Amino acid sequence: MRRLSIAAIVVAGSMALPTAAHGFSLGVAAGEVTTSSARVWAHASSSGRTTFQVASDRRFRNVVRRGAASARRSSDNTVQAVVRGLRPGRTYWYRWMQGRRRSDVGRFETAPRSTRNATVSFAFTGDADATPKVGTRGPFYNRFQVYRRMRLERNDFNINLGDTIYSDSDRVLGNTPIARTVPQKWAKYRRNIALDPLSRLRGSAAFFSHWDDHEFINDFSIPDDGRALYRAGVKAFRDYSPVTYTSRDGLYRTFRWGRNVELFMLDERSFRSANADTGGTCDNPQTNRPDEAPTAPQERRNFFAIAYAPLGQPVSQACLNRINDPRRTYLGARQLQRFLAAVRRSNATWKIVVNELPISQLYYRPYDRWEGFEAERKRVLEALRRVRNVVWLTTDVHMVGIFDVRTRTLEAPGPDDTGMDEFIAGPVATETFAKELDENTGAQGNAQLFTSLFFKQPPPQGTGSPCMNPDIYSYAQVKVTNTALTVTAKDMNGKVVVDSTDRRTSCVLSLRRR
Repeated sequence: MRRLSIAAIVVAGSMALPTAAHGFSLGVAAGEVTTSSARVWAHASSSGRTTFQVASDRRFRNVVRRGAASARRSSDNTVQAVVRGLRPGRTYWYRWMQGRRRSDVGRFETAPRSTRNATVSFAFTGDADATPKVGTRGPFYNRFQVYRRMRLERNDFNINLGDTIYSDSDRVLGNTPIARTVPQKWAKYRRNIALDPLSRLRGSAAFFSHWDDHEFINDFSIPDDGRALYRAGVKAFRDYSPVTYTSRDGLYRTFRWGRNVELFMLDERSFRSANADTGGTCDNPQTNRPDEAPTAPQERRNFFAIAYAPLGQPVSQACLNRINDPRRTYLGARQLQRFLAAVRRSNATWKIVVNELPISQLYYRPYDRWEGFEAERKRVLEALRRVRNVVWLTTDVHMVGIFDVRTRTLEAPGPDDTGMDEFIAGPVATETFAKELDENTGAQGNAQLFTSLFFKQPPPQGTGSPCMNPDIYSYAQVKVTNTALTVTAKDMNGKVVVDSTDRRTSCVLSLRRR
């Protein structure tokens, strides 16, 4: 059998996983799975030559592909290999070997052909931090139970969508060191993947990985934070996540899964302009920090100033001009053009945008999101307005929420719905949206107040979310057929998430094909 092309990756030290096979800590993973290929991954305990096998049976009696890769200290002894020549819609098992040492056995299913009318199930979540609080040893938030529940769904594939590590943990953990170098970021990945629920999930099915900002640093952009930090973040992420990346296209890629699903995975870090709040342009004079809701109409700001006084201060025109500046970009010209063209020509029943940050108007702290790049946000929405069955799946803001995607929500002359929906899920393990909002506005209970009187209220009083829960750890389970798409938020125990203001309402998005 022919040898396969190999991509070997990242660095130093190995944190032992008690349940892992001897010689290979941190389990295995198979990413970028297509109808005929996959990128398999492992972490060797020592440097040197490793080999892998891919078989059509769990006992490896019928090995269909094999190859070799070198574990190097320069890649933290991680290894990757691209396996080609597989058959569509088939289950495969794989393992790695180094001498007599063997890894855990992983499993994945290749995508069905694009002509096959297949029912597809998958889950997504993000925002996971296993860092201990200063002075303690174990993970502060939880032990990644969300990932365990995702594995029990037995999906066709799973998506780990953004903030797969926290280079800079929330301040509630204390003065934890910021991971800026590649070795420091490697240590963060080892700590996360060493937790059994994540390690097992990565090896249980096809596993798509995607970054957001905390793989680099909070609200990261190259103009704001520098190319050296970008290179370190890319290197560490690629070493521990089997992904396809090029300097020209970043992490943007698409995947087809039968007749009914095409995924569009957007890179919202590599090509963006500086954030609008850079240099203090959007600072509120009462707080001397970026205004909490600069794009909200002043009438609504004045209403909520009762709960948070700085909202009564008008936003500077310079801030609004920067947010709306058409010269600023979020995706970069090449990615933007490729993405819009690919969605419009797709013949998949459902076009699913895997989106690092919300494209819906939330109004709260918009600088890092699509809202902070308003001209490009509107350009995308106008371009996709007439494309049928486009759905946005998003993490980042640490809550469950369902939102209509609009070009306008509160602004005159009234709401303008594009016909697209966005489903937000997560987090796995970090501070929730509710706790962040209470902390940032200085009053416990503000999150519940803003949820009830703003996020749940229909336009023009609010965003009109049919279901929102800002204080829960979660994932979203997705089922797609030729006629329907259903997204169900579930908590770390696998129970359906309910609205925080009305427990009779389940956070489920059910769409029929148009």
